[in-house]
Amino acid sequence: MIVGIIPARYASTRLPGKPLCDIGGKPMIYHTYISAKKAKLIDRLIVATDDMRVYDVCEEYGIDCHLTPDDINTGTDRAAFAASELTGADIIVNIQGDEPFISGNMIDQAIEPLLFDSNVKVSTLIKKIILLEELFSPATVKVVFDMHNFAIYFSRSPIPFVRDENDFEKNIQAGYYYKHIGLYVFRAKSLFKFSSLPASDLEQIEKLEQLRLIENGIKMKVVETTYNSISVDTPEDLERAREHYYQLPDDRKAE
Repeated sequence: MIVGIIPARYASTRLPGKPLCDIGGKPMIYHTYISAKKAKLIDRLIVATDDMRVYDVCEEYGIDCHLTPDDINTGTDRAAFAASELTGADIIVNIQGDEPFISGNMIDQAIEPLLFDSNVKVSTLIKKIILLEELFSPATVKVVFDMHNFAIYFSRSPIPFVRDENDFEKNIQAGYYYKHIGLYVFRAKSLFKFSSLPASDLEQIEKLEQLRLIENGIKMKVVETTYNSISVDTPEDLERAREHYYQLPDDRKAE
C-alpha cells in the first residue's frame, strides 16, 4: 500500500499557524490535501499534525488526520511517526503541507522509481532553475546529482560552482542548476531508518534534513519534473499563493 502523509506543523516561525492560513476561503491544509488526492498512485492520504487546531479543522473537512507529538523536529520525522502507527504501508510519500497547489502528476512521478526498481529506497523531485532570483535565494534548495540520477549534495548556496564562467544568466541557460522540490518517497524501512538516525552535521549546518540521508550513505533517486509548485513559507509567499488561486480556472479550484 502507498500512503501519502502531509506533515502539518502549526508553530511555523516565519508564518505562525501556517496550515490554517486562508486561501480562497479555505485553510491551506485543505488545498494541499485536495491537490494531493489527485495523485493516482496513492492508496491512502493522511495529515499528521502536532496541534489540535489543525486536527479539528481536518475533522471539519473530513480529512483523515493523526496527532503526533509536538517535539518532533522535521516533517519527515513527523511522517515517520505517523507511518509507524499504520499497518500495510509499504511506500510512504512525504508531501509538504505548505504546497497548496502541488500537482498529482508530480507525486506520481516521484513514486514511479520505487515501483520499477527495487533497488531505489528513496526518491524526490528536481526542476531546472530558470530564474536568477531562485539561484541566489537560500529558500530555494539547490541539488547536484550523479550520472545515475542519485543526489550527491543539497545546498542553499548555488551549486555547482562554475569555475570558468561567472555569467550566471548564461549558466542558467546552459542548464547547470537544479532546484529541489521537497517531496520525498520512502520505502517504509528506509523511512524508519532515517528517523532513527541522529541529526547529522551537514543537516544542522544547512538546515536541510535530506542531508541526513546522504551523510549516512542512503541513496536518493532524483526525478526531473517540468511541473512547478508554490511553497508557502512567509507572508509574502501567502499573498502570492492567494493571487495564484484567484487566477486558476474554476474547475481547478478546491471545492
